[in-house]
Amino acid sequence: MRSRIEPMKKIARSLRQHRELILNYFRAQKLISSGVVEGLNNKAKLTMRKSYGFRTYRVLELALYHSLGKLPEPESTHEFFLTNHFFSISCEIASLR
Repeated sequence: MRSRIEPMKKIARSLRQHRELILNYFRAQKLISSGVVEGLNNKAKLTMRKSYGFRTYRVLELALYHSLGKLPEPESTHEFFLTNHFFSISCEIASLR
């Protein structure tokens, strides 16, 4: 590298490291759209913005799985007995009306 300017050296190294990926863009000749990837990236950013205040990275990871891939979520470590009890009571009340 001939330049003595550090930012120029950094850009040159980056271009060399990603040379094949950059050339793939030109080889594809716009046959492949990056719209799907951009859409997923937007959904991921939105999920992370909504997840402000989550206490652990694992909870954010589960939120990303849920919103992006609709993948099966692992079993929860919590059991919500009261929720099922209140749900059954509310169903009984609704059936009485």
